[in-house]
Amino acid sequence: MINIRQDDMVLITRFQTGNTNAFDTLIHKHQKRAYQYAFRLSRDAEIAADVVAETFVRIYRALPNFKGESAFTTWMYRILTNCFLDMRKKESLRGHLSLDSHLTTEEGELEVQIVDKADSPYQESEQNERARILASAVQQLVPYQRAMILMYHVEMLSYEEMAQSLDLPIGTVKSRLNRSRNCLKTILTGQKEMLAVA
Repeated sequence: MINIRQDDMVLITRFQTGNTNAFDTLIHKHQKRAYQYAFRLSRDAEIAADVVAETFVRIYRALPNFKGESAFTTWMYRILTNCFLDMRKKESLRGHLSLDSHLTTEEGELEVQIVDKADSPYQESEQNERARILASAVQQLVPYQRAMILMYHVEMLSYEEMAQSLDLPIGTVKSRLNRSRNCLKTILTGQKEMLAVA
């Protein structure tokens, strides 16, 4: 059975040999995941859409030279992260967070993952509040720290995949991720009781 990475490489090879429909298929396959990651970084639907659009333009231009040394998705995350950081620099964007915002994953919003449907309304409300506090705390991190936390804890990328995506040595990825976690922990210190942080 063909795996996802091999399937992506088949599409990339077709595109590189002149089949432009293969690019459309590749983008269609990954656009939802790309948008969700960009939205988690920016917390703004318009900015996320702009980041994804710019990412796919960059991918289109660079894809003829893609050699498959890393997975397409790893490469895509790198370009998404760079596009977001470039936009932050160029436009001096100031992120804002709606009090109703939650971290979004492919399966839905974070609260859906942690809410037990059998819970009482009070328990459900408490869990929703935890998700809101966590999303707010992640949003307060500087952009590169936010990217580190999201890549590792939400996208479930390995250290190696993160290193490839960010063009950093694994040791640097580990130390930056650790610093990002410490910053997140500091932000959450005042919320220990609500988050049941030891």
